[in-house]
Amino acid sequence: MPAPLRRAVRRWFDSRYISLTDHRQDIEDTLREVQTLGREVTGLRTEIDRLRAQVAKAGVDQAQARRWDDAHRLAQETAVAMDGVLQNEVLLWQAVDRLPSPGPDRSPGQAVDRLPGGASSPGPERSSGGPA
Repeated sequence: MPAPLRRAVRRWFDSRYISLTDHRQDIEDTLREVQTLGREVTGLRTEIDRLRAQVAKAGVDQAQARRWDDAHRLAQETAVAMDGVLQNEVLLWQAVDRLPSPGPDRSPGQAVDRLPGGASSPGPERSSGGPA
């Protein structure tokens, strides 16, 4: 592309969108920000190296490592068990929601006509005085 045409196109873009001085200022600001971020990354790397050296110097005894491993294993097992409990609770409430509501000719204790598995309900509620 000929140089005069390139300058004309560049001038047209600059006049239409952003001035050349503003563009240069934006580039300088961006360069300063990149340099600042570079210094921050260098500082963070230094801090990471210092912390790694501190951990290596302190060392971890085997008993403490086993306790941490056990705690981690127990936390994972607890999370799995709690997930199962919550899933069962959801299933329970879904089953409760599917139960028919008591009609005008039924008492609240006789709301269920059939129990799961096809057995008939006992009719009136049993007392809580022990096993029937």
